Amino acid sequence: MEERLRAAFPDADFILSNDSAKHHGHVGDDGSGESHFSLNIEWAGFAGQNRVARQRTVNKALGDLPGQRVHALAIKATAPGE
Repeated sequence: MEERLRAAFPDADFILSNDSAKHHGHVGDDGSGESHFSLNIEWAGFAGQNRVARQRTVNKALGDLPGQRVHALAIKATAPGE
């Protein structure tokens, strides 16, 4: 995911956290240790976009990962200064 995020948002600041251990045994935990993530991303391109548009932009950049290899992704997307 980090590679795809860097490619799509080269000048963004982001923190991608693997939260899978907190969800061990829950629905969507496939035992891989890579099923649940949270993303905090700040990117100038998000300026003027609403929350849904920002999340769609991130999901588009990640392609098939959400819903396939990644069960859950919590996204907090902001523009600089927000």
